[in-house]
Order: sequence, then C-alpha cells, then structure tokens
Amino acid sequence: MRNIRPPALTHRGRTANARTALALCSLLALTGCGGLANSVVNPMNWFGNSRSQAVDPRAATNPLIPPPRLGRRPVLPYAGQPVSQITDLKIERVPGGALVRVTGLTDVIGYYDVRLEEENEGLPVKGVLSYTLKAVRPAQTVGVGGAAARQVTAATSLTEQELEGVRQITVRGASNQRSSRR
Repeated sequence: MRNIRPPALTHRGRTANARTALALCSLLALTGCGGLANSVVNPMNWFGNSRSQAVDPRAATNPLIPPPRLGRRPVLPYAGQPVSQITDLKIERVPGGALVRVTGLTDVIGYYDVRLEEENEGLPVKGVLSYTLKAVRPAQTVGVGGAAARQVTAATSLTEQELEGVRQITVRGASNQRSSRR
C-alpha cells in the first residue's frame, strides 16, 4: 500500500493553509482596531458631519461674489456698429435647439468684438426673430484688403423654448439683411 498524504499536508496545501491563517489573524487584529474608523486616516472622515446653521434672510449677498473694489474701471457700453454686408446665414439643428451662424463683410480690415445682437429683447414679432450683426471698428485701419480678410463671423444658440412660435430668423447689416424660414 502506498503512503498518500492528505491534501492539507502537500506543499501547495501548506501555502494555502498559511495564507488562510494569516488572513484570519489579520482580520481578528483589525477588528480590535475600532479607533481606525474614527481616525484622520479614514477618508470618510475628512470633512466630518454636516451641521445646520441659521441663515439671516435679510442678507441677500452672495459670499462667493467679491464686493466691488475702488479703482475698478466702469463697464463701457458696446461700441459696435452694423457690418457692411451680410453674406451668409446658416441655421443648424442641434440637440435641444438650433445654432444661428452669420457671416458678414466689413468695409476695412481689423474689425473686432463681433456680436450678434438680438432685437426686440430676443422675442419674435409676428413669428420673426431679428438680429443685427455688429462689430467694433478699429481706431486705425490697415487697409481695405480682400474679401477674405474682411470677413467676420458670429453665432448664437437658441433653445427649443426660444424657437417656439418662430417661423423666420432675420439678420440685418448696414446695407442688407438675410432671412431663413422654417
């Protein structure tokens, strides 16, 4: 008859038993360390518990907005003027609304701060939503230049709620306007 060792006494079995014993000892040792749960080392305790505080309803100031400082420059009104010519108007459907993209042509090179300003406070009048393409003319002009150098583009997004009741979008310039219908 052959001498057969039980599986727990084989080489692999000893290693597995040793690992199991070590894991059980570690588990027993850690259960005695209840102070670790309340320790600074535990990331769940880094901010502590929340607590309720009374709020003064008369204080309408937001603590995240800094108070106005002395010496701050006043905000100047926008000095843009309508661009000479509107060359392109595209209305692209996007999730949740539309994107209105307008390209215009200025009379000289160097216009900056191009904006698509809404008319009628952004509300449609008889189903027509109107904008004006404006840009600020430079103090010193470089020259007339080619059409590609004088081209400016601006865009704005409209939500589905803003498009409700709108059948046409019109963008005006100094010498012409472009419209797009639904």
